[in-house]
Amino acid sequence: MRLSPEVADALADARPVVALESTLLAHGLPRPANRAAADQVEGAVRAGGAVPATIAVLDGVAHVGLTPDETDRVCADPDLAKLGVRDLPVALALGGSGATTVSSTALLAARAGIEVFATGGLGGVHRQAADTFDESADLTALARTSLVVVCAGVKSILDVPATLERLESLSVTVVGHRTRVFPGFYVADSGSVLDWSVDDAEQAAAVFAARRGLTPGAVVVANPLPVAEQLDRELHDRVIAGALAAAEAAGVRGKEVTPFVLDHLHRASEGATLAVNVRLVLHNAELAGRIAAALAALPR
Repeated sequence: MRLSPEVADALADARPVVALESTLLAHGLPRPANRAAADQVEGAVRAGGAVPATIAVLDGVAHVGLTPDETDRVCADPDLAKLGVRDLPVALALGGSGATTVSSTALLAARAGIEVFATGGLGGVHRQAADTFDESADLTALARTSLVVVCAGVKSILDVPATLERLESLSVTVVGHRTRVFPGFYVADSGSVLDWSVDDAEQAAAVFAARRGLTPGAVVVANPLPVAEQLDRELHDRVIAGALAAAEAAGVRGKEVTPFVLDHLHRASEGATLAVNVRLVLHNAELAGRIAAALAALPR
């Protein structure tokens, strides 16, 4: 593992650091918009009071914190692999390169000593999972990895109630940020209700500190977009249905479903979902920066 000088210095001085995934840049956003978004997301973390640490594997080395040239490479390479936890050993041992998902970013961040992670949306239980057994590795990774994950819920293409049930079974703590409604990624309300909420970054940090003292595992902070910034509901429902139908017709399965559907959504909505995606990631990154700063201020 190679830490950038800025990240290494911040961790050595016990200053706040926020981990960021790279699969959003490599597989979640279209080129060249992804490169501008990379700088914007890191800037949002800084605005929240923390040091950003974008994570990727390059030539068999896990990088925690990327240089501008390394970020250029992640954003420009169309053949960059998508690396979950199961893929990390192969990429590291064989000198491969890839962008990290939620599960692998969480693992590498925790190994580096980073306790806060900002992403767009979690993976989860897919629709028709009773037949396909298709469930994201994000869920089990969060059950055994101690960090705060700030997200806008789970992606709208998933089975949200089943995902929340699975998180409960895995004893992953889930709280809403100023809401008792679980967000639906592009929209503020997924239709599912949460048991707990926090009012601010300080309360979120306190919840994680309490969990950290009890047992391993993540605290998910569900952070909805303001209603005025969400995707139009009618457009949301229409393009999601069309994207899922297109994936089914094309025979797309497994980890290829999410990038296929996201690309279809961006095109079908004429860029509206892309704009919302970037807004929610920025929203999450800024809150994650504030939670990291609040966590750093607590006594260990």
